[in-house]
Amino acid sequence: MLTRRSTLTLLGAAPALLLLSRGAQAAEPAIYAEDGIAIDGTDAVAYFTESAPVPGNPAYAFDWMGATWRFMSAANRDAFAAEPQRYAPAYGGYCAFAVSRGSLASTVPHAWQIVDDRLFLNFSRRIHRRWQGELPNIIAQADGNWPSVLG
Repeated sequence: MLTRRSTLTLLGAAPALLLLSRGAQAAEPAIYAEDGIAIDGTDAVAYFTESAPVPGNPAYAFDWMGATWRFMSAANRDAFAAEPQRYAPAYGGYCAFAVSRGSLASTVPHAWQIVDDRLFLNFSRRIHRRWQGELPNIIAQADGNWPSVLG
């Protein structure tokens, strides 16, 4: 039987239990990859060279940071392999807007922007427009949250 005292004790312990359970959970992977494929199979290098999201070809794949990255050509795959930090999206491909708010969200290849030679992806085009409206402060906020937001 729950008494008022036991109920208050449980309520008082709830924040500590929540913190302990969060600590026990596995951290999110550093790279957002559905079914192990980074950025939905889009060629990360093509954002820089083609100024567009271009579907990658499984024949030109490269494994990096626990995810498979696909490219439209061997040349793009090789460029990425030589400098993955240059071409990989900021925040491991998670939504830049969400990271700025201290959380994680998936992304779509068509909600993107390159700012200061960094590729940023967002959850949707609508969210991307909100993200653009807060530049450059929102990048500083996200940079401050990354990578601790992974858990």
